[in-house]
Amino acid sequence: MKQPCVYILASRPGGAIYVGVTSHLARRIWEHRQGLADSHTKRYGITRLIYYEQYDRMMDAIQRERTMKHWPRVWKTRLIASMNPEWRDLYDDLA
Repeated sequence: MKQPCVYILASRPGGAIYVGVTSHLARRIWEHRQGLADSHTKRYGITRLIYYEQYDRMMDAIQRERTMKHWPRVWKTRLIASMNPEWRDLYDDLA
């Protein structure tokens, strides 16, 4: 699944969240789960894929990630709830 994506990870439902961007979502989430990625996600156990958006161009995905990182937490929570109200881990759905 090689396509530009913005994604949100969580430690648990309602827990710590992380917003990222990648060109290969499945591989990047695997890296987070193995502890190979960003120390923030490793430190707080943020490994559950709870939201993602796909884009045609990496430039658009990067801009969206930058915008979302500046949002208040309540906006991110509402966005997650619009697609995944149970904060279910979506990683297995990628295959």
